Amino acid sequence: MSSSVKIDVQKSSKTKRIAAHTHIKGLGLREDGTALPLAAGLVGQTQAREAAGIVVDLIRCKKMAGRALLMAGAPGTGKTALALGIAQELGPKVPFCPMIGSEVYSHEVKKTEILAENFRRAIGLRIEEKKEVFEGEVTELTPEETENPLGGYGKTIAHVIIGLKTVKGTKQLKLDPTIYESLQKERVAVGDVIYIEANSGSVKRVGRSDAYATEVDLEAEEYVPLPKGDVHKTKKIVQDVTLHDLDAANSRPKGGSDIMSVMSQMLRHKKTEITEKLRMEINKIVNSYIEQGIAELVPGVLFIDEVHMLDIECFTYLNKALESTLAPIVILATNRGTSVIRGTEMVSPHGIPVDLLDRLLIIRTHTYAYDEILQIIKVRAEVEGIKIDSDSLQFLASIGAKTSLRHCLQLLTPANILAKTKDSVITKEVVEEVSSYFLDSKSSAKILLEQSGFIQ
Repeated sequence: MSSSVKIDVQKSSKTKRIAAHTHIKGLGLREDGTALPLAAGLVGQTQAREAAGIVVDLIRCKKMAGRALLMAGAPGTGKTALALGIAQELGPKVPFCPMIGSEVYSHEVKKTEILAENFRRAIGLRIEEKKEVFEGEVTELTPEETENPLGGYGKTIAHVIIGLKTVKGTKQLKLDPTIYESLQKERVAVGDVIYIEANSGSVKRVGRSDAYATEVDLEAEEYVPLPKGDVHKTKKIVQDVTLHDLDAANSRPKGGSDIMSVMSQMLRHKKTEITEKLRMEINKIVNSYIEQGIAELVPGVLFIDEVHMLDIECFTYLNKALESTLAPIVILATNRGTSVIRGTEMVSPHGIPVDLLDRLLIIRTHTYAYDEILQIIKVRAEVEGIKIDSDSLQFLASIGAKTSLRHCLQLLTPANILAKTKDSVITKEVVEEVSSYFLDSKSSAKILLEQSGFIQ
């Protein structure tokens, strides 16, 4: 007699990659604007965080136009974390476009063009439209075939019969064959919740009906409730796009389907410049939408790290771009003191021209103290799910105080791997062993100073 074995299968869930700033959830400020010692993933830098909070209020009040922010401080003092904190405080619907100063150097596109693209990526447009839609759970999906009018043995789709169900009732629709192609692209099946726009015929698959939620043990579907109201309704649809999305959509060549058109598009450069004339036309349309109340402009955040890598041509463009009516909030970051402006022989604070510095609100970040490094390591260990005892935590913090915060954080994962091979948590002995394997930048530089020529 065979016995059946019941296997308890847990629901699968998506795993997210833990990055350097995954734990940043905001600026960690009280209601009165003062910074908490440890909050929203940020530790210390209270003065810089409070200043960033004032900047967030300026942005919300729309008083930040034509200005920019500069984060100045030593490497590993939380400049990028502060910029991400500002973006988190503004909300998920506000565009955040990060870039590095060296990204502008390309053989295919001008430097100012790359800056212009990123400026446009950081400006959002929220378009609200009322559209007539057919929405519901698919109960029937039957394509009706007919003889091909062009002759031959094949058949073609004449129309498609689709049944939609809501809480209030059901409706059967007879649709054009082109909509059937859209249904196939969206991989719509019976049991899916969809909506079809009445004017354009575009199809959007919302998810699987929650009536099918207990069909299988393992699934990767998003289940949604059965839509309320009638199948045919007027729905308010909100679309969030950036100005760069509009530029790119209108700059794509509308080539034919003949062989010469296809070949010319294949041989075309992957990266092409968007003309200023096209951008001006897009701006006119956007401004008319805003005046009509159809759309709302959402200025986002453009974060340029290592801004000293830009040259005088880029800085001149930034000066002009900040004066534009369609300008995002620009946050710059640098770890340089007085240095040469790239492309010139002039020396200036932070390697930035003085006329641009006059437009900047400058926030200074400071090196972390031992206690702050200890808290940061603790936060990172919790985020990464690493078990570490108090002695090794203090020892790792002392390494960070002598070398750098980044170095001690980089030792966390190797120490965790080494501890797992010994079936234990991270101990002081494990940290000592790992630190003997990997040198920090200061130790490596000291060894090189003692030698000349090749590394011995």
